[in-house]
Amino acid sequence: MSGTVTAVRAAAPAPGRRGPRRRGAALPPPTVVLSLIVLAVVVAWSLAPGLFTGQDPVAGVTSQKLLGPSAAHWFGTDHLGRDVFARVVHGTASSVSSALVAVVIGVVVGGAVGLLAGFLGGLVDVVLARVVDVLLAIPSFLLAVIVVSSLGFRTINAAVATGVSAVAVFARVMRSEVIRTRRSVFVEASFLQGGSRTHVLLRHVLPNASRTVLALAVLQFGLSILVIAGLAFLGYGDPPPASDWGLLVSAGKDYPTAPWLVYAPAAVTIATVLSVNRTSRWLRGTG
Repeated sequence: MSGTVTAVRAAAPAPGRRGPRRRGAALPPPTVVLSLIVLAVVVAWSLAPGLFTGQDPVAGVTSQKLLGPSAAHWFGTDHLGRDVFARVVHGTASSVSSALVAVVIGVVVGGAVGLLAGFLGGLVDVVLARVVDVLLAIPSFLLAVIVVSSLGFRTINAAVATGVSAVAVFARVMRSEVIRTRRSVFVEASFLQGGSRTHVLLRHVLPNASRTVLALAVLQFGLSILVIAGLAFLGYGDPPPASDWGLLVSAGKDYPTAPWLVYAPAAVTIATVLSVNRTSRWLRGTG
Protein backbone atom coordinates (compact mmCIF):
# COMPACT_ATOMS: atom_id res chain seq x y z
CA MET A 1 0.00 0.00 0.00
CA SER A 2 2.81 2.38 0.86
CA GLY A 3 4.44 1.65 -2.49
CA THR A 4 1.25 2.65 -4.30
CA VAL A 5 1.00 5.92 -2.38
CA THR A 6 4.62 6.70 -3.14
CA ALA A 7 4.06 6.07 -6.87
CA VAL A 8 1.00 8.32 -6.90
CA ARG A 9 2.89 11.10 -5.16
CA ALA A 10 5.76 10.78 -7.62
CA ALA A 11 3.39 10.98 -10.59
CA ALA A 12 1.53 14.02 -9.24
CA PRO A 13 2.93 17.45 -10.20
CA ALA A 14 4.88 19.20 -7.52
CA PRO A 15 3.16 22.11 -5.70
CA GLY A 16 3.58 25.38 -7.51
CA ARG A 17 4.34 23.64 -10.82
CA ARG A 18 1.92 23.45 -13.69
CA GLY A 19 1.34 20.32 -15.70
CA PRO A 20 2.18 20.07 -19.42
CA ARG A 21 0.42 22.77 -21.41
CA ARG A 22 -1.96 21.49 -24.05
CA ARG A 23 -1.63 23.17 -27.37
CA GLY A 24 -4.75 23.89 -29.38
CA ALA A 25 -3.52 23.35 -32.92
CA ALA A 26 -0.18 21.77 -33.72
CA LEU A 27 1.97 23.71 -36.11
CA PRO A 28 2.97 21.88 -39.29
CA PRO A 29 6.50 20.47 -39.32
CA PRO A 30 9.21 22.40 -41.18
CA THR A 31 9.18 19.87 -44.02
CA VAL A 32 5.46 20.47 -44.54
CA VAL A 33 5.97 24.23 -44.51
CA LEU A 34 8.72 23.86 -47.12
CA SER A 35 6.47 21.59 -49.21
CA LEU A 36 3.63 24.11 -49.09
CA ILE A 37 6.00 26.86 -50.19
CA VAL A 38 7.19 24.77 -53.13
CA LEU A 39 3.61 24.00 -54.18
CA ALA A 40 2.64 27.66 -53.85
CA VAL A 41 5.52 28.64 -56.14
CA VAL A 42 4.57 25.96 -58.68
CA VAL A 43 0.94 27.09 -58.70
CA ALA A 44 2.04 30.70 -59.13
CA TRP A 45 4.27 29.70 -62.03
CA SER A 46 1.38 27.94 -63.73
CA LEU A 47 -1.05 30.83 -63.25
CA ALA A 48 1.17 33.84 -63.99
CA PRO A 49 4.54 32.83 -65.49
CA GLY A 50 5.15 36.35 -66.78
CA LEU A 51 5.51 37.63 -63.22
CA PHE A 52 8.56 35.46 -62.59
CA THR A 53 10.52 35.83 -65.81
CA GLY A 54 10.71 38.33 -68.62
CA GLN A 55 12.64 36.01 -70.93
CA ASP A 56 11.08 34.56 -74.06
CA PRO A 57 10.73 30.77 -73.66
CA VAL A 58 10.69 30.19 -77.43
CA ALA A 59 13.11 32.69 -79.01
CA GLY A 60 16.73 32.63 -77.92
CA VAL A 61 20.00 34.47 -78.50
CA THR A 62 22.40 32.21 -80.37
CA SER A 63 25.43 34.05 -79.00
CA GLN A 64 24.38 33.01 -75.49
CA LYS A 65 23.87 29.32 -76.12
CA LEU A 66 24.87 26.70 -73.54
CA LEU A 67 25.71 29.19 -70.82
CA GLY A 68 25.90 27.82 -67.30
CA PRO A 69 23.66 28.96 -64.44
CA SER A 70 24.32 32.55 -63.43
CA ALA A 71 22.58 35.62 -62.03
CA ALA A 72 21.36 36.49 -65.53
CA HIS A 73 20.19 32.94 -66.32
CA TRP A 74 19.34 31.03 -63.12
CA PHE A 75 19.06 27.66 -64.89
CA GLY A 76 21.49 28.47 -67.73
CA THR A 77 20.66 28.51 -71.43
CA ASP A 78 20.08 25.74 -73.97
CA HIS A 79 21.61 25.05 -77.38
CA LEU A 80 19.50 27.81 -78.99
CA GLY A 81 20.32 30.44 -76.38
CA ARG A 82 16.92 30.20 -74.68
CA ASP A 83 16.66 30.79 -70.95
CA VAL A 84 16.02 27.42 -69.29
CA PHE A 85 14.38 28.99 -66.23
CA ALA A 86 11.87 30.75 -68.48
CA ARG A 87 11.12 27.49 -70.29
CA VAL A 88 10.65 25.63 -67.02
CA VAL A 89 8.34 28.33 -65.64
CA HIS A 90 6.25 28.54 -68.82
CA GLY A 91 6.08 24.74 -69.02
CA THR A 92 4.62 24.50 -65.53
CA ALA A 93 1.08 25.32 -66.68
CA SER A 94 1.05 22.42 -69.14
CA SER A 95 2.59 19.94 -66.69
CA VAL A 96 0.32 20.87 -63.77
CA SER A 97 -2.91 21.22 -65.74
CA SER A 98 -2.40 17.92 -67.56
CA ALA A 99 -1.81 16.15 -64.24
CA LEU A 100 -4.98 17.76 -62.87
CA VAL A 101 -6.95 16.52 -65.90
CA ALA A 102 -5.60 13.01 -65.32
CA VAL A 103 -6.65 13.05 -61.65
CA VAL A 104 -10.14 14.34 -62.49
CA ILE A 105 -10.64 11.55 -65.03
CA GLY A 106 -9.44 8.92 -62.57
CA VAL A 107 -11.59 10.22 -59.71
CA VAL A 108 -14.79 10.71 -61.74
CA VAL A 109 -14.69 7.53 -63.84
CA GLY A 110 -13.05 5.26 -61.30
CA GLY A 111 -15.13 6.64 -58.45
CA ALA A 112 -18.36 6.09 -60.38
CA VAL A 113 -17.40 2.51 -61.25
CA GLY A 114 -16.46 1.70 -57.67
CA LEU A 115 -19.55 3.41 -56.30
CA LEU A 116 -21.92 1.42 -58.48
CA ALA A 117 -20.09 -1.87 -57.94
CA GLY A 118 -19.97 -1.53 -54.17
CA PHE A 119 -23.49 -0.19 -53.66
CA LEU A 120 -25.48 -2.30 -56.12
CA GLY A 121 -23.58 -5.54 -55.61
CA GLY A 122 -24.69 -8.74 -57.30
CA LEU A 123 -24.05 -9.14 -61.01
CA VAL A 124 -23.08 -5.48 -61.43
CA ASP A 125 -20.35 -5.86 -58.83
CA VAL A 126 -19.06 -9.05 -60.40
CA VAL A 127 -18.84 -7.61 -63.92
CA LEU A 128 -17.29 -4.29 -62.89
CA ALA A 129 -14.87 -5.98 -60.50
CA ARG A 130 -13.62 -8.24 -63.29
CA VAL A 131 -13.10 -5.23 -65.57
CA VAL A 132 -11.12 -3.52 -62.83
CA ASP A 133 -9.03 -6.66 -62.32
CA VAL A 134 -8.16 -6.70 -66.02
CA LEU A 135 -7.08 -3.05 -65.90
CA LEU A 136 -5.00 -3.67 -62.77
CA ALA A 137 -3.24 -6.56 -64.50
CA ILE A 138 -1.84 -4.14 -67.10
CA PRO A 139 1.04 -1.92 -65.91
CA SER A 140 -0.25 1.64 -65.62
CA PHE A 141 2.54 3.20 -67.68
CA LEU A 142 2.14 0.60 -70.44
CA LEU A 143 -1.62 1.24 -70.49
CA ALA A 144 -0.95 4.98 -70.74
CA VAL A 145 1.40 4.42 -73.69
CA ILE A 146 -1.22 2.30 -75.46
CA VAL A 147 -3.95 4.89 -74.96
CA VAL A 148 -1.86 7.88 -76.01
CA SER A 149 -0.62 5.99 -79.08
CA SER A 150 -4.21 5.50 -80.20
CA LEU A 151 -5.25 9.09 -79.44
CA GLY A 152 -2.24 10.93 -80.84
CA PHE A 153 0.97 12.45 -79.52
CA ARG A 154 -0.28 15.49 -77.57
CA THR A 155 0.06 16.49 -73.94
CA ILE A 156 -3.71 16.55 -73.42
CA ASN A 157 -3.89 13.03 -74.82
CA ALA A 158 -1.12 12.00 -72.45
CA ALA A 159 -3.22 13.42 -69.62
CA VAL A 160 -6.25 11.42 -70.76
CA ALA A 161 -4.10 8.29 -71.03
CA THR A 162 -2.73 8.81 -67.53
CA GLY A 163 -6.25 9.29 -66.18
CA VAL A 164 -7.46 6.10 -67.85
CA SER A 165 -4.56 4.17 -66.34
CA ALA A 166 -5.60 5.41 -62.86
CA VAL A 167 -9.29 4.47 -63.18
CA ALA A 168 -8.80 0.96 -61.83
CA VAL A 169 -7.01 2.17 -58.68
CA PHE A 170 -9.74 4.66 -57.81
CA ALA A 171 -12.45 2.11 -58.60
CA ARG A 172 -10.92 -0.49 -56.30
CA VAL A 173 -10.53 1.95 -53.40
CA MET A 174 -14.02 3.43 -53.84
CA ARG A 175 -15.61 -0.02 -54.02
CA SER A 176 -14.02 -1.16 -50.76
CA GLU A 177 -15.00 2.08 -49.00
CA VAL A 178 -18.59 1.86 -50.26
CA ILE A 179 -18.92 -1.73 -49.06
CA ARG A 180 -17.58 -0.76 -45.64
CA THR A 181 -19.88 2.27 -45.40
CA ARG A 182 -22.94 0.37 -46.64
CA ARG A 183 -22.68 -2.00 -43.67
CA SER A 184 -22.70 0.85 -41.15
CA VAL A 185 -25.52 1.30 -38.65
CA PHE A 186 -26.52 4.78 -39.86
CA VAL A 187 -26.99 3.47 -43.42
CA GLU A 188 -29.27 0.68 -42.19
CA ALA A 189 -31.18 3.22 -40.08
CA SER A 190 -31.67 5.45 -43.11
CA PHE A 191 -33.18 2.54 -45.04
CA LEU A 192 -35.47 1.68 -42.11
CA GLN A 193 -36.69 5.29 -41.99
CA GLY A 194 -37.89 4.99 -45.58
CA GLY A 195 -34.95 6.52 -47.40
CA SER A 196 -34.68 5.59 -51.07
CA ARG A 197 -31.57 3.96 -52.51
CA THR A 198 -30.66 7.17 -54.32
CA HIS A 199 -31.06 9.25 -51.15
CA VAL A 200 -28.94 6.87 -49.10
CA LEU A 201 -26.31 6.68 -51.82
CA LEU A 202 -25.92 10.44 -52.25
CA ARG A 203 -26.62 11.52 -48.66
CA HIS A 204 -24.71 8.94 -46.63
CA VAL A 205 -22.60 6.52 -48.67
CA LEU A 206 -20.90 8.86 -51.13
CA PRO A 207 -19.75 11.56 -48.64
CA ASN A 208 -18.29 8.99 -46.23
CA ALA A 209 -16.68 6.80 -48.86
CA SER A 210 -15.12 9.68 -50.79
CA ARG A 211 -12.75 10.78 -48.02
CA THR A 212 -10.20 8.07 -48.70
CA VAL A 213 -10.57 8.59 -52.44
CA LEU A 214 -9.82 12.30 -52.12
CA ALA A 215 -6.70 11.52 -50.11
CA LEU A 216 -5.66 9.11 -52.85
CA ALA A 217 -6.31 11.81 -55.46
CA VAL A 218 -3.64 14.02 -53.90
CA LEU A 219 -1.08 11.23 -54.15
CA GLN A 220 -2.22 10.44 -57.67
CA PHE A 221 -1.62 14.06 -58.66
CA GLY A 222 2.09 13.70 -57.94
CA LEU A 223 2.23 10.35 -59.69
CA SER A 224 0.44 11.83 -62.72
CA ILE A 225 3.11 14.52 -63.01
CA LEU A 226 5.76 11.79 -63.21
CA VAL A 227 3.82 9.69 -65.71
CA ILE A 228 3.08 12.63 -68.00
CA ALA A 229 6.70 13.76 -67.76
CA GLY A 230 7.77 10.24 -68.70
CA LEU A 231 5.44 10.21 -71.70
CA ALA A 232 6.77 13.61 -72.80
CA PHE A 233 10.33 12.33 -72.36
CA LEU A 234 9.53 9.48 -74.78
CA GLY A 235 7.99 11.89 -77.28
CA TYR A 236 4.31 11.23 -76.58
CA GLY A 237 3.56 14.82 -75.60
CA ASP A 238 3.53 18.13 -77.46
CA PRO A 239 6.45 18.55 -79.88
CA PRO A 240 9.05 21.35 -79.58
CA PRO A 241 9.08 24.28 -78.97
CA ALA A 242 6.78 23.18 -76.13
CA SER A 243 8.47 23.25 -72.74
CA ASP A 244 6.87 20.43 -70.77
CA TRP A 245 9.18 19.29 -67.99
CA GLY A 246 9.68 15.82 -69.45
CA LEU A 247 10.37 17.23 -72.90
CA LEU A 248 13.03 19.57 -71.45
CA VAL A 249 14.81 16.62 -69.84
CA SER A 250 14.62 14.68 -73.11
CA ALA A 251 16.10 17.57 -75.09
CA GLY A 252 18.83 18.22 -72.54
CA LYS A 253 20.16 14.66 -72.49
CA ASP A 254 21.71 15.21 -75.92
CA TYR A 255 24.14 17.76 -74.47
CA PRO A 256 26.30 16.03 -71.84
CA THR A 257 28.55 19.08 -71.55
CA ALA A 258 25.58 21.11 -70.29
CA PRO A 259 24.18 19.00 -67.42
CA TRP A 260 21.97 21.85 -66.19
CA LEU A 261 19.67 21.19 -69.14
CA VAL A 262 18.67 17.94 -67.43
CA TYR A 263 19.21 18.79 -63.77
CA ALA A 264 17.06 21.93 -63.71
CA PRO A 265 13.73 20.55 -65.02
CA ALA A 266 14.33 17.22 -63.31
CA ALA A 267 14.93 18.92 -59.96
CA VAL A 268 11.74 20.98 -60.31
CA THR A 269 9.75 17.84 -61.17
CA ILE A 270 11.16 15.87 -58.23
CA ALA A 271 10.67 18.74 -55.79
CA THR A 272 7.04 19.15 -56.88
CA VAL A 273 6.22 15.45 -56.55
CA LEU A 274 7.93 15.13 -53.17
CA SER A 275 6.10 18.22 -51.93
CA VAL A 276 2.74 16.81 -53.02
CA ASN A 277 3.44 13.49 -51.31
CA ARG A 278 4.64 15.10 -48.08
CA THR A 279 1.65 17.44 -47.95
CA SER A 280 -0.80 14.60 -48.57
CA ARG A 281 0.74 12.53 -45.78
CA TRP A 282 0.43 15.45 -43.38
CA LEU A 283 -3.19 16.09 -44.37
CA ARG A 284 -4.11 12.45 -43.80
CA GLY A 285 -2.42 12.54 -40.41
CA THR A 286 -4.33 15.64 -39.29
CA GLY A 287 -7.65 14.63 -40.83
